[in-house]
Amino acid sequence: MPGNDEVDRIVGAWSRERPDLDFAPMQVLSRVGRLSKHLDRARRAAFTASGLETWEFDVLSALRRAGAPYQLSPKALLLQTLVSSGTMTNRIDRLVERALVERRTDPHDGRGILVVLTPAGRGSVDTAISELLVAEAEVLANLSGVDQDRLAALLRKLSLDFD
Repeated sequence: MPGNDEVDRIVGAWSRERPDLDFAPMQVLSRVGRLSKHLDRARRAAFTASGLETWEFDVLSALRRAGAPYQLSPKALLLQTLVSSGTMTNRIDRLVERALVERRTDPHDGRGILVVLTPAGRGSVDTAISELLVAEAEVLANLSGVDQDRLAALLRKLSLDFD
């Protein structure tokens, strides 16, 4: 069994001060929160090494995952990145300025617009995902493959109601 961590110390102190409360949720969710902060740092470092901001990676990776010809409507990007339409417009504008994406008229709807990943955008997001996977593997290095699979299954079960 691993040693005590900061959450154990926090829960122990609260349990001593408030023995009338059940701190079991804190045992799980405080660790998830703390790990999230470590993961955010690892992601920022991976994206910085690729010359991208986190939000840029989010948009570019949605386009890259769409497959060739790497294009989506702004509405589809909204749904995948969970931002407002105004925010998405601003993000697309900034990515166009950096020549990472282009706006094109939708050939199936002359009034519609498609956001298309440029070769430079594809190179940036491909580099970023490679860096990210190395960083994430380091975060999980202390868990066996079986433990990682078990943890992924439990987190999936927990997150289904939120997705």
